[in-house]
Amino acid sequence: MKIALLGYGKMGQVIERIALERGHEIVLKKDEFNTYDGLSNADVAIDFSVPTAAVSNISSCFHANVPVISGTTGWLEHYDEMLALCAAKNGAFISSSNFSLGVNIFFELNEYLAKIMSKFDSYTVEMEEIHHTQKLDAPSGTAISLAKGVIENSSYTNWTLENPEPNQIHIETKRIGTVPGTHTVTYNSSVDAIEIKHTAHNREGFALGAVIAAEWIVGKQGVFTMKDVLDLDKIQ
Repeated sequence: MKIALLGYGKMGQVIERIALERGHEIVLKKDEFNTYDGLSNADVAIDFSVPTAAVSNISSCFHANVPVISGTTGWLEHYDEMLALCAAKNGAFISSSNFSLGVNIFFELNEYLAKIMSKFDSYTVEMEEIHHTQKLDAPSGTAISLAKGVIENSSYTNWTLENPEPNQIHIETKRIGTVPGTHTVTYNSSVDAIEIKHTAHNREGFALGAVIAAEWIVGKQGVFTMKDVLDLDKIQ
């Protein structure tokens, strides 16, 4: 499989190594200093760039008829625009706040726990996310996805970084050293607390999940999620 890497920072370099180990070929390594030459030769593109480049990268893939996997966060105000372009060009697209296999299992666990806890008014939910100091967006896309998972399965209606109202989930963000990513969801009551937590040890999990998604999407049309890639909807 021929892969175009859109964004060649630390994540792009890890993705490149894993893709080569799995027998794939890299036909483009796009950063701010070069063009999209070579994109049309790719079977699939993987975008791990920056928020200001994501829309250009994704739309270029649709125009070139190349399926695209996007792990860039912080650009989602243009998400519906990209969905419309994908449909217009009969493209294939997966955008995820986190491609780690463990995190996507964690997403499912979070939603299941939210359904259970929605029956117990004595508990309030809060979240914490910790990342390296170079991460541009806060809260992380993963934290936002976790909050949405609770909101869709409870009486909570929104999340906030400030002092929360009763119907809001408070997300605390921390930027520390080189931490790859730690996310914690806590249900607190006056008598105890229930906590689920995911800790990334390195960038390998994010990169491997993105390459697996790229392998899966080739030959398909439409907009998909990691639930489709991992067949998580079939798990009861």
